[in-house]
Amino acid sequence: MTTGTAMRIEAADSGALLTLAQWLSPAFPVSGFAYSHGLEAAIADGDVTDAAGLEGWVGDLLALGSGRADAILLCAALRGEDADTLAATARALAASAERLEETEALGRAFAATLAALGMDVPAAPYPVAVGVAARTLGLPAEVVAAQYLQAFAATLIGAAVRFMPLGQSAGQGVLTRLRPVVLAVAAEAAVSAPEDIATCVPGADIAAMRHETMDVRIFRT
Repeated sequence: MTTGTAMRIEAADSGALLTLAQWLSPAFPVSGFAYSHGLEAAIADGDVTDAAGLEGWVGDLLALGSGRADAILLCAALRGEDADTLAATARALAASAERLEETEALGRAFAATLAALGMDVPAAPYPVAVGVAARTLGLPAEVVAAQYLQAFAATLIGAAVRFMPLGQSAGQGVLTRLRPVVLAVAAEAAVSAPEDIATCVPGADIAAMRHETMDVRIFRT
């Protein structure tokens, strides 16, 4: 049986899907590989030691943390809500100085790259910048949010593969198992408003703060 979402995905313009995939690809020069979102500190402290721990950590960020918040902000921007107000909300939601640095730097790099391609997008925090840019694509909000969340999870898993004893196949297994979470959060975000944002991932927030004081660091956050 084909769901309504699947039907909308099938009907979506293939060129728009390719554009979105390009924007969220690791090859798009926003330097997402340089950020671990606090995961480096969690691994160094022994809070994440294997694939199961990584799946739980990233899954909580998606469902209860910055992943869900970003997806709601992205969908609000996509609907045409005021980008400046959404950007201020995104900054206020950053749980640490490095989280703020991360979303601002990614948003600036995203906007700068699009400007080089002839597209004017404000240099807002990353989810807001992506949401504003995606207004031009005509894609369903849950599709854009799902792709964004998939890319967010893949970036964190990629950081873990480089920093802990975890093979690439194991990392891909984690990403595959997180797919239902990605789809569920994206569907919720598509019908949510910024005032619906609430987060509850204190361990991840503390890890992001802890990362700021680490003597030796591989990642910027």
